[in-house]
Amino acid sequence: MNNKRDKIKDAGYEKHYVYNAHYHLIWCTKYRNQIFTNQDLAQEMRDLLKQIAEDNQIKIEKMEVMPEHIHLLISFRPSKSGSSVVKA
Repeated sequence: MNNKRDKIKDAGYEKHYVYNAHYHLIWCTKYRNQIFTNQDLAQEMRDLLKQIAEDNQIKIEKMEVMPEHIHLLISFRPSKSGSSVVKA
C-alpha cells in the first residue's frame, strides 16, 4: 500500500485502527438430533441469529443451517471479545 488512502478489501475501518478478523463458529444440536430438517424451523433459526447479530453489532459473513448443526462465519469490532460475542 503506497498511499494512506488505499483500502484493504473487506477490512473494517475505525478512527485509530483497521481490522479484518473472522471467526468460524460451529455448534451441534443435543445428541446430533436432526431438528433443522423442518424448513420453517431452520428459517426461524436464521432469522433469530440475524436479529441477535444486528442487536450486538456483529456481521454475519456466511451462515449455513444443516440438519444437526449450524455454521457461522462472523466478524466484529476488536473492542468486543470473542467470548462476549458467543455469549450474546
